[in-house]
Amino acid sequence: MKAGESALFHVGWELGYGEEGNFSFPNVPPKADLIYEVNLIGFEDAKEGGKPRSQMTVEERINAADRRRAEGNQLFKDDKIEAAMQQYEMALSYMNDDFMFQLFGKYKDLADAVKHPCHLNMAACMLRLNRHEEAIMQCTMVLQENGNNVKALYRRGKARAALNRTDEAREDFKKLQKLTPEDKNVARELRLLSEHDKQLYLKQKELYKGIFGPPAKEIRPQTLHWYQALWNWLVRKVGFLFRWSEKDD
Repeated sequence: MKAGESALFHVGWELGYGEEGNFSFPNVPPKADLIYEVNLIGFEDAKEGGKPRSQMTVEERINAADRRRAEGNQLFKDDKIEAAMQQYEMALSYMNDDFMFQLFGKYKDLADAVKHPCHLNMAACMLRLNRHEEAIMQCTMVLQENGNNVKALYRRGKARAALNRTDEAREDFKKLQKLTPEDKNVARELRLLSEHDKQLYLKQKELYKGIFGPPAKEIRPQTLHWYQALWNWLVRKVGFLFRWSEKDD
């Protein structure tokens, strides 16, 4: 495989969880073959700090991930977005689901303090690359664990707005405004959404006006003046008298 490629790995049950399977995490039935989707992020030395990853303590894995995060931040500042993303992905690989599932208390907090910024920094990279769906996914992973994360709400709102999902974007920014009422950037984003909706309404109005044609003119009943009414009465009266005289003849 080359860096950036994905592949499916098929593992027979004999080399997986065996005849008994696994009933904790992950839950695997007995004699179940496994299929792994593997994304090759990049290449690194087999040992980090002199140890293979499998022999690291919890603190060592978190520290290794944090070093990758810091390297990614520097690459991001240097506008090397793709390289920064690779470092963030490397950092997250130290804190996969199997590892995080075992943590609680202080260690869970330490790991989240590195993992969440990596997801948020990934989202920032995705926004720069106009990969908005992926940015939303990265922010949502953080918000699932911390629904009031300010950066996650802001970046997800930006990504949703870029996809014209204005109602969802407004929901993020409204929640963010309650958390940070003095933030002028949030107020600006809400104004931009309102302007976008207004422009969209005007465009749709113009479009539908052409489809349905001009509005029908209102027909108003004509008002007769008193002299017109009198003249009409006289004409009818003369006509009646004329017809009556013809009958007498």
